[in-house]
Formats: sequence, C-alpha cells, structure tokens
Amino acid sequence: MLRFSRSFHSTRILGRGQNITEKIVQSYSVNVPDGKKVVSGDYVTIQPAHCMSHDNSWPVALKFMGLGATKIKNPRQIVNTLDHDVQNKTEKNLTKYKNIENFAKNHGVDFYPAGRGIGHQIMIEEGYAFPLNLTVASDSHSNTYGGIGSLGTPVVRTDAASIWATGQTWWQIPPVAKVNLKGELPQGVTGKDIIVALCGIFNKDEVLNHAIEFTGSSLDKIPVDYRLTIANMTTEWGALSGLFPVDNTLIKWYKDRLVKVRPNHPRINPITIQALEAKAKVLKPDTDAKYAKTLTIDLSTLTHYVSGPNSVKVSNTVAELSSQDIKINKAYLVSCTNSRLSDLESAAGVVCPTGNINEVHKIAPGVEFYVAAASSEVQNDAKLSGAWEKLMKAGCQILPPGCGPCIGLGTGLLEPGEVGISATNRNFKGRMGSKDALAYLASPAVVAASAIAGKIASPNEVLGTMDKTAVEQVPTLMAEVDEFVKQDETISNTEEGSADRVDILEGFPTEITGELVLCDADNINTDGIYPGKYTYQDNVPKETMAKVCMENYDPEFQTKVKAGDIIVSGYNFGTGSSREQAATAILSKGINLVVAGSFGNIFSRNSINNALLTLEIPNLINLLRETYKNEPVKELTKRTGWFLKWDVANTTVTVTEGSLDGYIVLEQRVGELGKNLQEIISKGGLEGWIKSKL
Repeated sequence: MLRFSRSFHSTRILGRGQNITEKIVQSYSVNVPDGKKVVSGDYVTIQPAHCMSHDNSWPVALKFMGLGATKIKNPRQIVNTLDHDVQNKTEKNLTKYKNIENFAKNHGVDFYPAGRGIGHQIMIEEGYAFPLNLTVASDSHSNTYGGIGSLGTPVVRTDAASIWATGQTWWQIPPVAKVNLKGELPQGVTGKDIIVALCGIFNKDEVLNHAIEFTGSSLDKIPVDYRLTIANMTTEWGALSGLFPVDNTLIKWYKDRLVKVRPNHPRINPITIQALEAKAKVLKPDTDAKYAKTLTIDLSTLTHYVSGPNSVKVSNTVAELSSQDIKINKAYLVSCTNSRLSDLESAAGVVCPTGNINEVHKIAPGVEFYVAAASSEVQNDAKLSGAWEKLMKAGCQILPPGCGPCIGLGTGLLEPGEVGISATNRNFKGRMGSKDALAYLASPAVVAASAIAGKIASPNEVLGTMDKTAVEQVPTLMAEVDEFVKQDETISNTEEGSADRVDILEGFPTEITGELVLCDADNINTDGIYPGKYTYQDNVPKETMAKVCMENYDPEFQTKVKAGDIIVSGYNFGTGSSREQAATAILSKGINLVVAGSFGNIFSRNSINNALLTLEIPNLINLLRETYKNEPVKELTKRTGWFLKWDVANTTVTVTEGSLDGYIVLEQRVGELGKNLQEIISKGGLEGWIKSKL
C-alpha cells in the first residue's frame, strides 16, 4: 500500500525534518542506507524491541514450526501472555494453554499465565513497552502502548512468526496526523470521554490507517491512565498507532512506580528512567516535521460522552441519553481500556461517594455489573485502596483479570434484547454476546452510575449534584480539522527527475503494467472478496479460489476479469476479518496488483505477506468516478480501457487511455518499493522470505 506522494519525496530530498513517529521507526529499522531519513510511505524492515502474543501464541508457534524454524532468534524480544479465554476450563483450552507455556519454557521466552492479567497491561507494567521504543503485538490494541510514549502497533500472526524466527518483519510508515488537545478538561471528564468524542466527531475516516501524535498546551495535565485509554481506542478510531509525548507527567509516573518495582528490575529502574530523561530531551519532532493533517478538539468543551448503540462512530452526551430513559441489563468495567486502578477508583467513587463502606449505593435490581481488573497487580492495588471492597459491597460480580466479555467470552454476555453499557473499547454488533442486543460505551464513572440508576445515567444524577430530571447544560463542542496535506499529487514539469531512484533487485520487474478493471465501491470487505463459507475449508485449490474470488461482491466479476488485469477500487478496500485468503484468492485469479483509494490495514499486511502488490492512489479512483458518474447503468465490475504502468525504479505511475501508449490521463509519484519489500515479494511472500533467512 503506497501512500507516498511526490510532494513528500521532494521534501525528503531537501532534508525535511522527521516527526517523532518517524524518528522512533528510524531507530528500530535495519538495513537503512547511511544518511537516509525514513519518512511516511517508506517500507522498512523493523526489529521491534518486543513482540507480544496472547492466546494466539500457539497458532503463531504452529506457523513458526511450519516454516522449519527451530530456535527463537532473540528470546528476550518475545513475550507470551494468557488473557483472552481465561474463564474457559475445558480440556481443549487448558491443553492449548499448557502447550504455550511449555513452548515458552523450552525457548526461554518470558511467559505470564492466566490470571496475571491482560497482555497489554503486563507489557506496560513490566516495562516491555517503554517510552520511545517500538513494541508490537499480534493484537489490534497494541496502540495502547502509545499512552506511555512507546510506538505500539499491531502485526498479524505471520509477522509474529517472522519476528520469532528472524527478529524482524516489515512495516510501512503511515501518514502521521497531529491531534491537538487544547484547553483543560472539566472536572470529572476523563480520557474515555475524550476518545469517545473524537470517534464520534471525526467519524469520516479522517485518521484511517494513520499514525497519531497527540499534542497540546495542557497535555501535561492529562494523567497517564487517561492517555492509555485514549491510545487504546485509537484502534477503533481507525489509526495504526496513537503516540503521546514523553513529558514530565510521564517521567513522574515512572518514578512513582519505582516504589513498587524492584530497583533491580531489568526494564524499569532508576538507571533506565535516568536514561529515558536524557533521551527524551533529544528525541523530539523536528521543527520542520511534516504531518498529513492536524485535528483539534477543545477539551474544555467536553462533557461525559457515550458511544452507540453498536457503533463507536456515534456518540452523544450522557445527558441526552439519560433523558431518553434507556434501561440497561448489564454493565461492564473490564478490558485493556478502562480497568486500571484509577478506573476502579472512579467507579468506586460513584457507588460509595462518602467513602463510608456502610453507605454504598447498591446496583439496581435486574442489573448485573461485571468487574475485572486489568491485572493481578491492579486488583491488589484496588484492594489496598479500598476500591475493590466498595465495588463488591455494591453488588458487582467479580471476574478474573483478563479479557472475557469484552470479546464475547466467558460469563456475563449480552442476551437477545438486552442493553449493556461498558467501559470497553468495542461495541460492534454481536461482539459482547447476542447480535440482537444493544451495546453502549462510556467511562467507568458513567458505567457505575448507570448500573446504580438502572438506566444510562450521569454520575451527577447518582451523586445528587443535579436534579435527576434535569438535562446537563453542555457547552458547544469545539472540534475541527485544521490542515490537510494532500497524499496524492500529480507530477509537475518542474519536479521531473527530482526523486530518488530505487535500486531494483536482480530478477524483480522494473515495470508492472495492466488494464484497469474498476470495482466501484467503498468498504469492499474480505467476505466480499473471499466468501466466509470457504474460509475454514482446508486445502482449497487455487483454481477454486480463483472461481469464487469476489463472488459476494459481484457474480459477473469472473467473466469480466482476466489474468494480468489490475483491480482499481474505492476506499477502505479489504476491510473486515483478517482472512489471508482475501489476498491469495486475488492472486489465484492472476491479478498481481490492486489499486485503491485506501486499504484496510490487515488486508495490506496480508497482501505483502502473500506477495500481492497494492498501490494507494485516491486521485485515480476519484478520476474514474468522475468519468463514469453519468452512466445510466452502473456496473459493479467495469473494464475501463485505461492502462496503468508502474515504473518501480523511478517511483512513478502513469495511466493512459486506450493502450499503454495512449493519451496520458494521470501521472503521479508513489512510494518506494524498497529492496526489503522486493525481497519479500520475490520470495513469494513473508513465509518464503523467512525460510530463506533460516
């Protein structure tokens, strides 16, 4: 997926500065030519500080062994945790858990058993994810690490197996968006309110597949726990990472942790904190760093927000929903999003506002309130602070530290017709139980208040600080997109020849050409590309995969498309599940390149991992749509008579009409397909590349 436009190439040649995301990636990239600055759009080979996998560690191990690997390249790089299905005591699950534990022991890998906590929380508590390092995990909420200034981003299982075997995998540096949090939060408004508001206001994919860097004059007043919640849910916002700066607030947080953490801890100790302070003074965004866009929200205009039902892109104030008298059946204070100590204490402050354990508000009749700490350490701290006892006294049902109902596992799932309110990160239809239930997301305080009131309610209603029938006066929300830097600009005459020439590996094609076939739709999902009914059928032959390719999108695709064509489609192509067959089915059809306005990130990773090339060119899909907008009958799949030539060496794409030598309708710079990516593609994908390294 090549987002890198001509304007970015030119600024790099002129020595433009780097943002903090690019600087961190630079320090964890390998085989970068001396003197070259990596920037947005570049494909790089990364060697992350750490890679975490959880219950999926055994599938990763099977893939690792299937590659012929016998030894973990760097055992200190790998972390295995058990957290997702910890309530499942079946023989099958316990056997899987034992397999993971034995594998970790045999390979000298750090292992954390079920009950220790959620993997992401462990990565932070134990200092694997650490400020200014690059830490990945085979889980979509790796973004959480950005709350402590660690560049966290998810990888897929094949990537994890690659890191286990070689210490490395690939990454494309995404466009970087700056999110400016200006103003100060009103009393009682939290990090969850910030991210729920952001997801609801900027809900047009403004940050899709971007890295985010948070800035703002009052950032030092945002607690670290709030930052972790915000970074965690940048995943739901559509971003690949959400990075907060390393500032005095964070440094103090780490110094305070030294009271609990042993002075000789290998990752969090006085020496590492001192080194961090020195590094943070140097590793800052350059004054001329480039950002794709800047979004601004005024925190002083926020109040308590609730997302849903069944969508993170819909948010309303709790006052608006309270006035609708929405009864609830279940409430949840669980997950990697909002079950840290401050979250538990916030909820405890609602159920027991006086602090007197004998004056606790009880959970409303007919409501079940489930609580699970993010880790055993958090649970112990909550017991010491008294928050745990208050929640239990109120009637909360305690679950073990882990994921559970957030992902539809274990006790307390939503039943058909029920309404739930949760401090988790996702309220997708059916995720937390029945698809016929309604799920809302909110802060711990709002969740606790709703559990007591028996309906979606503000903490103020329960605490008696406002009339229960009144509607809170909410200030006008101030949010805006300040700036866009276009990601796709055509080539001007004055720019000709100004970009770097890419070295091409021997045998790799210098040009890729084909006729464009338009699949004119946005959000074509992986089920549309490769039907789900075939996904779990093993050993489906390529011929069959080719025949069913895109059949759920358009049955006529088969008769209109031939080998050697190039698919061009709309925005967020390949969204949905992570099935790699979405990429391999297209390859089976004889198509080696897909062009789109944008791609779902998981599809992009699976494409490269299986040697399917992708180009992201919004200008092209917009131009085609303008050309065909007045056609009386829209074809889902249309042969355009336009031809594309990708000059890989010179990083240019030319689109012509009628033939490859026809009238030029578009010329544009695209990103570099560097030697590292060429090598993976030439080996038939990441698995072939890993085998060659072994």
